[in-house]
Amino acid sequence: MPGPALHESVLDALGLAITSGDVPPGAPLTLDGIGSAHGVSRTVAREVMRMLEGLGMVTSRRRVGIVVLGMDRWNVLDPRVIRWRLRGPGRDDQLRTLTELRHAVEPLAAAGAARHATPQVRGELLDLAVRMRRTGEAGALEDFLDLDVRMHELLLRSSGNEMFGALADVVAEVLAGRTHLGLMPPSPVPEALAQHEAVARAVAAGDDAAAETAMSAIVGEVRRALAP
Repeated sequence: MPGPALHESVLDALGLAITSGDVPPGAPLTLDGIGSAHGVSRTVAREVMRMLEGLGMVTSRRRVGIVVLGMDRWNVLDPRVIRWRLRGPGRDDQLRTLTELRHAVEPLAAAGAARHATPQVRGELLDLAVRMRRTGEAGALEDFLDLDVRMHELLLRSSGNEMFGALADVVAEVLAGRTHLGLMPPSPVPEALAQHEAVARAVAAGDDAAAETAMSAIVGEVRRALAP
């Protein structure tokens, strides 16, 4: 296995083990133990530990070594951490908290895009809405997902708020997670398609209030779909 792929394989395995609780907070890790468990060199194990440390998931302590940290220390907005949590037993809680974050941010981002988006972005949003309608009604979920991710990315990055723009990858992960975990209906509900079209039209027209309202409806539909 090539070097980078090997690093990623071990990183995924350890990230999943930590986020699932199989390796709990306070548990010690050693480079030799990681090497033996995953069949990798100390060099690879050390690099993986550096990556996990950068994500706030482990730390090095004098006389103790490498120790797993609790979730309150994790970089919970990193797409890798989100992906691991969505694949573990805490999936429902992760989807809930991410959806709450989206509900707080995305309506304001859509309103901002209505005020700040370039003509090119406004045109692309209208085109995306048309293509989302076509692929959604056809049940082509992967194609729909690609278009959906692009629309939300454009709205966040065109909002005029760099903090919102920095969340584009986070929203992409939760959109992908719903699809790949089988939490989407066979085709998007008509209300969702209509509201995506409404967002695109409102942004294109510079109507910030309508854009905010339509995006609130989109995220509200997701919250209802995830409700127990």
